[in-house]
Amino acid sequence: MLYHLLFPLRDSFAAFNVFRYITFRGAGAIVTALLLSLLLGPWFIRLLRRLSVGQNIRDVGPEAHLLKAGTPTMGGLLILFALATSTLLWARLDNPYSWLALGTTLVFGFIGFLDDFLKVRRERNLGLTSRQKLALQLVAAAAAASALLLLPGEHAFNPTLAFPFLKDLVLDLGWLYVPFVVLVLVGASNAVNLTDGLDGLAIGSTLIAAATYAILTYVAGNSIIATYLQVEYVAGAGEVAVFCGALVGACLGFLWFNAHPAEVFMGDVGSLAIGGAIGIVAVLSKQEILLVVVGGIFVLEAVSVILQVAAFKTTGKRIFRMSPIHHHFELSGWAEPKIIVRFWILALIFSLIGLSTLKLR
Repeated sequence: MLYHLLFPLRDSFAAFNVFRYITFRGAGAIVTALLLSLLLGPWFIRLLRRLSVGQNIRDVGPEAHLLKAGTPTMGGLLILFALATSTLLWARLDNPYSWLALGTTLVFGFIGFLDDFLKVRRERNLGLTSRQKLALQLVAAAAAASALLLLPGEHAFNPTLAFPFLKDLVLDLGWLYVPFVVLVLVGASNAVNLTDGLDGLAIGSTLIAAATYAILTYVAGNSIIATYLQVEYVAGAGEVAVFCGALVGACLGFLWFNAHPAEVFMGDVGSLAIGGAIGIVAVLSKQEILLVVVGGIFVLEAVSVILQVAAFKTTGKRIFRMSPIHHHFELSGWAEPKIIVRFWILALIFSLIGLSTLKLR
């Protein structure tokens, strides 16, 4: 919005020329989302307390988590408000990729909201059934993928798949790209949801991944840099860096209140949304495969659950004390803050490895 209001005035006020730069608007998006989260956070937490929107703890979870019962949840609404407001203020509204990224995030957030609402209403940790949640996610992801491939003109999206380290290996998937995108979005959304089990763990890891993809989307949208680094150029994708900046700011602001001991939890409205956000920016930057590396923490969490379930069904024994894997370390005697910080360190390492692939091709 600010770009469309102020950039046309650059001939009269030369200072407004800075709005042409994605880096400037990305920085503005970070600061705006951060300030919105910090300023509105205390009021929003008090509102959740007045509405008795408290977290219900699973009976099968670690006993230490019973102390967290009643902590306000659905804090993801604050993340979404800061993210959406900042994106609309700083992004170019004539860019369909910005709308697609924001729209996908909000739809996944709505699915999470339904789940959280039912949990609060029933006063149990049972919202949507797994089948209902998955069905809604599949529909939302398929709609986003189809909309992406139907974009006309200069923003027409190429349904190709590139691989890190291998500059010459590019697959043209055609309409098979739709189920692939569905896999990316649903997988990312659920992986972040599984990671959201300790104070600040999911939001901190998402912050690191979002910052990484801010760089990757900027690179993909800059023809000179993309050509130099031998990555696929996507006209207009650089604008998604502004969305990523807003996501970084919203995550950073929410972490202020979600850090251990958490004053508020994001709930599924937050975890499903930010997972969908990371998934869609990975698609828009043509770095879908790299998400496995950049989002390594989310992958570890999801794989630990898959292995645990598979092992128990086939052998009747468990690999971990509890899954996702952060609970295994918790039951092994690690303090919650130590697990969180160590997982953040791993998330940072995974992101640096992901960025290194830009040169190692």
